[in-house]
Amino acid sequence: QVHTEIFASTMRTALRLAPRTAFASRTAVAPAAARSFSGFADSVTELIGETPMVKLQRVMGANCHATILAKLEFQNPGGSVKDRIAKKMVEDAEAAGLISPEKNTIVEVTSGNTGIGLAMVAAAKGYKCIIIMPQVPPMYERYLLCRKFGADVHLTAPAIGGQMIQNAFDYMEDLLKTNPSYWTPSQFKNPSNPAVHIETTGPEVWEQTGGKVDYVVAGAGTGGTINGLGRYLKEKNPDLKLICVEPTESRVLQGDESDKHTLVGIGAGVPLQFIEELEPGKPFEPGPRGIIDEFMHATSEEGTEMANRLAAEEGLLVGPSTGAACKVALEIAARPEAAGKNIVTIFPSSGIRYVMHPMWGAEKGEGTAALPMPPDMSNDPPLLRWKSEEYVPPEVP
Repeated sequence: QVHTEIFASTMRTALRLAPRTAFASRTAVAPAAARSFSGFADSVTELIGETPMVKLQRVMGANCHATILAKLEFQNPGGSVKDRIAKKMVEDAEAAGLISPEKNTIVEVTSGNTGIGLAMVAAAKGYKCIIIMPQVPPMYERYLLCRKFGADVHLTAPAIGGQMIQNAFDYMEDLLKTNPSYWTPSQFKNPSNPAVHIETTGPEVWEQTGGKVDYVVAGAGTGGTINGLGRYLKEKNPDLKLICVEPTESRVLQGDESDKHTLVGIGAGVPLQFIEELEPGKPFEPGPRGIIDEFMHATSEEGTEMANRLAAEEGLLVGPSTGAACKVALEIAARPEAAGKNIVTIFPSSGIRYVMHPMWGAEKGEGTAALPMPPDMSNDPPLLRWKSEEYVPPEVP
């Protein structure tokens, strides 16, 4: 209710006020840079946004006749697209007089990336911060990163499907009731979330493509990115096709049941407010919804495989949900009607924060064999102890 009252005008004004952002460009379509190397920022929060875009090359199949342009959101200072909403939600609350570093502690439920972004923003601004996440192994790097930024981390009981995140929300509700100075940005329903993509991400994409964007592919964690980005770009180009990516195992936005998957960051297993409001009152069922023209999907295995290919073939170290989005973008690029078109896809986060994820399984096994503990500290021959190209993984039973 507080969010509704304070931020009621946010979504109405965001499209009107969205700034035209300039970039340091390596293409012919974008103008001169707004951000120059001749000065410095007063805070790390000023470095959020204006992320680069790159054309995919080597993962493109022979049947792909479209151009895929990847928006590299992992180049944000906190390593993901969620830096944008972390800054926006906190600064909107500050502007409304709701919070200040000397009075409030920031508390949020997250699968990781929003928590890292909030922990970074909190550190830069002087807030105490508590991040709540499920106690499952894929949270390992997120736990460490939040702690490194100085945030406390509370871990809640895991479960299959939507119950896992519900456990975290139930715990946070109790925490907020007993601590009046605690404030949550409520990323799943705070209108500042999609608004920041109307104000920044959308204009950036439009400018970087020179207004030539025909498809946009993005996953849905909270739904804020695809809501805000889609609304801005659809106003610019009503013919644009907006594609939402879900895990095959958890197509809740198409009315299916949620099951476990490893595409961390999307497929929360619960209906999403920012998707529901695109066509209010409509059940979650197969087919388009509001500005979203199509819901597509990828399995956990497909997302992991594509993430590994992007690292090995494009030099882009990304996470499994990025792999899922890229897999879908490649499917669209192979459609006859997409020939000659530009497909923009959001690459939300870096693969370095998924070392506990199965996508790193082969490298971790090899690394354990290559770097034994304790190491052989003798100086006896041979001088060369290991060659990665000669490593043969053990057979899986």
